[in-house]
Amino acid sequence: MNIGVFIPILALMIPIIAIWTKHQQKLAEMNVSSTAQATAEQAAQYVSKVQQLEDRVRVLERIVTDGGYNVATQIEALRDQKRVEDESTGVPLDVKRQEKA
Repeated sequence: MNIGVFIPILALMIPIIAIWTKHQQKLAEMNVSSTAQATAEQAAQYVSKVQQLEDRVRVLERIVTDGGYNVATQIEALRDQKRVEDESTGVPLDVKRQEKA
């Protein structure tokens, strides 16, 4: 074959490769942009959830450290109340009541 045939083919291939390369670069930039945006949104959601949890912990700390609030005493009172109810019906604590049909 004659080398003269390859010169026009090579001349046409250079712009095609340049266009393809620019297209690939734009796709990569769009991918980076969308990934950055998604990451920023996830970070904002994370910060929001952390703030909500911190607020809840503050409320719980305030409840537990409040001098007039005795968690252990109230839990024991509820347990005693449950025992009295169960003893009055004659049902042991580990057996569930069966509903009468």
